[in-house]
Amino acid sequence: MVMLVKIVTQVKLVPEADQAAALSVTLRTVNDLACWVSEVAFVNDVPREYELRKHTYAHLKASGLGAQAAQHVIKKVRDAYTTLHANLKAGNYGKPGSRRRRKSESKPIMFRPDAAQPYDDRCLSWQYDQQTVSIWTTAGRIKGVRFACSQDGLKTLQHYRKGESDLIERDGSFYLMATCDVPEGAEYEPDSFVGVDLGIVNIATTSTGYQAAGRGLNRYRKRQLALRAKLQKKRTKSAKRRLKERSRREQRHVKNTNHIIAKTIVTEAERTSAGLSLEELKGIRQRVRLRKPQRVAFHSWAFAQLADFIVYKAKRAGVPVVFVDPAYTSQTCAECGHVDKRNRVDQALFICRGCGVVAHADRNASHNISTRGKSVWNAGRESRVPATP
Repeated sequence: MVMLVKIVTQVKLVPEADQAAALSVTLRTVNDLACWVSEVAFVNDVPREYELRKHTYAHLKASGLGAQAAQHVIKKVRDAYTTLHANLKAGNYGKPGSRRRRKSESKPIMFRPDAAQPYDDRCLSWQYDQQTVSIWTTAGRIKGVRFACSQDGLKTLQHYRKGESDLIERDGSFYLMATCDVPEGAEYEPDSFVGVDLGIVNIATTSTGYQAAGRGLNRYRKRQLALRAKLQKKRTKSAKRRLKERSRREQRHVKNTNHIIAKTIVTEAERTSAGLSLEELKGIRQRVRLRKPQRVAFHSWAFAQLADFIVYKAKRAGVPVVFVDPAYTSQTCAECGHVDKRNRVDQALFICRGCGVVAHADRNASHNISTRGKSVWNAGRESRVPATP
């Protein structure tokens, strides 16, 4: 069976003035109605999508929505409550009785006027040769809406697009987020494992010698933080306009940096027929204790995003990936295995108290992660011992 990797291809719509107006009205209409459906679900405590449909479907149809659009609005609301309940159960909104938890439980979920609206193939069709789409709106179906994307993105859409696409409005521009099911590459038997140690001073350090220094990115983020504080203090219209313009710039910069780092790591592993050994990051923000000046950098860094990028790029290339427990990898000597808190002299220097080896601390940790990756991979193999007769 062919395994698939789900990726999202972003397509920018280039509508005419009347088409843009129709799309804008459509988004605001469906999200206003989604807020109404959310209130109905909250007041009546409707737990299932089918029951919610019985309470709201007729009103949505009478409000001008098509059958599929009405179904998508109901499902969007139900999915939002499912996510909320999952977060509450996981404790992501604090302990029972906490202020943040009470706030999230005491009112219905509301949707922004420009929040995403899902479209399926009945509401949206693609003409790849002409690079246009035909899309449903509250003003009727609009044909010939042009879109722009890269050549690689267009090929991905043509061959692998499947399922729903989300229409969003961002800073006056419209985008379609198309879901694509891309086949995974054929996984090979690795000759070795590349350990990847993630951090803040050095974003990623591998056991093969690659090091992505975080100095430039951390300096950029500190500059952006100071600029935001300066603009927020002014409280003028022009300052607020500048803040809005810059709102997602840092996110895009960090995302692009993570993409570059992940591609470099996966390409190196594929070239040497090696697997990748990554740290298990679940609960990292709760486990790690830092001094106050370090907390902003730590809690704003997208560790999970970088790991996700590495994993999906590795799957597309057929590179094996394993996750290991990162406990004590920074205190363990990769040469002799001696564990001592004092081995880690400072952020960059590692000196083993057992054998005296001197190494870069992150490089030493990456070698430990590599070793653990081999153990995890071998433990997960099928036994080749002949069956007992």
